[in-house]
Amino acid sequence: MISPFLCAAISFLIVWFMTPWLIKYLNKIGLVVKDMNKEHTPLVPISGGLAVMAGVFAGLTCFIFFRTFLPNNSASLLLDNESLLQLFAGITAIMIISFVGFIDDLVIKRGNERSSGLRQWQKPLITLSAAVPLMVINAGTKVMGFPFLGEIDVGLLYPLVFIPIGVVGAANMINMLGGFNGMETGMGIICMGMLGLYAYVNGLYMGALIALITFAALIAFYFYNRYPAKILPGDSLTYLLGGVLASIAILGNMEKAALIVSIPFFIEFFLKARSKFRAQTYGYYKGGKVQSKYKKIYSIPHFFTRTGKFTEKQISYIMILITLVFSSLIWVI
Repeated sequence: MISPFLCAAISFLIVWFMTPWLIKYLNKIGLVVKDMNKEHTPLVPISGGLAVMAGVFAGLTCFIFFRTFLPNNSASLLLDNESLLQLFAGITAIMIISFVGFIDDLVIKRGNERSSGLRQWQKPLITLSAAVPLMVINAGTKVMGFPFLGEIDVGLLYPLVFIPIGVVGAANMINMLGGFNGMETGMGIICMGMLGLYAYVNGLYMGALIALITFAALIAFYFYNRYPAKILPGDSLTYLLGGVLASIAILGNMEKAALIVSIPFFIEFFLKARSKFRAQTYGYYKGGKVQSKYKKIYSIPHFFTRTGKFTEKQISYIMILITLVFSSLIWVI
């Protein structure tokens, strides 16, 4: 059982040492945006998800190395070739969706306010490509539980319908909720930590492995992304988190748990729909606090920015706490 934790440590170290280099490189090539919630809106490099992706990739491939050459150290985790095939598909899906996010980060809106590489209608179509690796290997279980209907064997509908819906939906929903230093990373840490623990307790070791390694990578990145951020996560991280969440749900047979921890993102989806997905989550700096740009509430953080009484750091912590509350429901629902 040593190898999963060793791989998590490798994931942490990759992100820890790569992120400072990535910050310098992104500054050098001018891939920077305004940190909108601060006075004078300083320019900060974006697309820190690339470092997290490198850490997750390194951690998971290191586990495969240990499984191949030192199988006894992997204990009861992944001992058959079918599981390794599914893990490779998960890695591929995560990398594809991270690069889609990076493409979205590459084009910066005039004035460096934010990235605007892909249009809203393009994002679901392009992120669909990340579902293909999981679809072609027929990943996951075909028996799903539905409210009032019980468990139903959905057969081919699972790989052909439910997998693409899960991957595209997870990536685009998580991408909607961001804009405060440390918020996306902190929420990801809570989701991955809770899902990983739940998976381990219930013997769902594939999900536990992916969650553990992603959790370690996010912890390392948080030190650079927390307030005041030295680097912003960008869509490369939010899409990555969506891909990881979908992979854990599908490969770990944890669809119900994944849906529960996603409740804040479902709420965000409906709030953003009120503005026809045009409203931004972030606000503007005034007197040390963050003020909302809107009279109505189009995002969960708007509940706090409309009061004008909270700092960026406080709002980020509140959102992380909200995520913790909803994530904890997987133990009781």
